Amino acid sequence: MTPRRDRLLFAAVLLLGALPLVGEPYTLRLGTTACMYAVMAVSWNVIGGLAGYPSFATAGFFGLGAYVGGVTLAKGGGLIVALALAGGMAFGGAMLLGAVLLRLRGHYFAIASLAVAEVLRELTNSATGLTGGGMGLNIPLATSTGGGIVAEASFFYFAMWGLLVLTLVIVVAAERSRLGFGLACIRQNESAADMIGVNATLYKSLAFALSGVFVAMAGTLYAGWVHYIEPTDVYDILFAVKPIVMVLLGGLGSTAGAVLGAFAFFGISEAVWRNYLQIHSGMLGFLIVLLLLFLPRGIISIGQRLKTLGFGRA
Repeated sequence: MTPRRDRLLFAAVLLLGALPLVGEPYTLRLGTTACMYAVMAVSWNVIGGLAGYPSFATAGFFGLGAYVGGVTLAKGGGLIVALALAGGMAFGGAMLLGAVLLRLRGHYFAIASLAVAEVLRELTNSATGLTGGGMGLNIPLATSTGGGIVAEASFFYFAMWGLLVLTLVIVVAAERSRLGFGLACIRQNESAADMIGVNATLYKSLAFALSGVFVAMAGTLYAGWVHYIEPTDVYDILFAVKPIVMVLLGGLGSTAGAVLGAFAFFGISEAVWRNYLQIHSGMLGFLIVLLLLFLPRGIISIGQRLKTLGFGRA
């Protein structure tokens, strides 16, 4: 991203911190979900947009974080401990798994990454003594807010919003670092990147880990927020597909585009759900296809297209 776009993005996201002033639980629920989607989209963009590897492992990371954090909270651990454990396990597991899976390319890698969530789902179902298996897991309040429904809704909104800010800071820093340069080289031509000294295996594994660590932490917050999780919920394949659609909608390879795409996807989804409940999925898919057809480079390209058409300065 350009420095100007960085500043505009961070200013817009920081302004979202004022949303709890509205004080309505429903509005805060929408805001919390939108921030969670943005964390997923920005995280996926690291491996899918910057490195060019189409990963479907987001659902696996989200479910892993939900259960690691959920079990920690159920055993009496604090939210900070739960977040740290979930993020640490996701980062370490992704580094090890990435060293193996990222030797595959294209649709071979996509299919292999899709299996991550299924494997973790089966492990979760099997560990009934720890996770509750298919019966699900009840999770106590992550913290004592002492102020009722609005206070709890505000707490989890601030937590998810704070995670989004943290994700953006680290991802933008990584994008501007040697890692970002290496991932750009890998995306352009991985063989050539190896020839100029880029450690492709290490860089791809780091990108895969970054794409998982914040999603896992979002899963922990989600578990504490809803108080009950089950494998079919947190390992839902839609958690693997939605971030891809969001990034394509906003602009592949752009962190700002990932955030815009996440918010746009969520807004469209809510509007369609309210007005076309019976055909929600079909209408949502139709609108997204239209947007992708007319904006193949995403929402982030609107400004450039307007300049090309003669609006604004060249």
